[in-house]
Amino acid sequence: MKCVICKQGETLPGIVTVTLQREESTIIFKGVPADVCQNCGEYYLSEATTGNLLERAEDSTRKGAEVEILRYAA
Repeated sequence: MKCVICKQGETLPGIVTVTLQREESTIIFKGVPADVCQNCGEYYLSEATTGNLLERAEDSTRKGAEVEILRYAA
């Protein structure tokens, strides 16, 4: 797909690091599958991946995590 940010690059499957923040919590996910723009590096997550990340981040926040680094697993 054509990147909606730079409007120049095409996206290809890749792996990214995603950082989510809510109030005092920062959750970092490494090894997340995404479509990555070959021009600007912007990434796009699937709906299923996004749901998985949000669910896991919510769980970490509920447990009181201030900073947590997790390896992504589908």
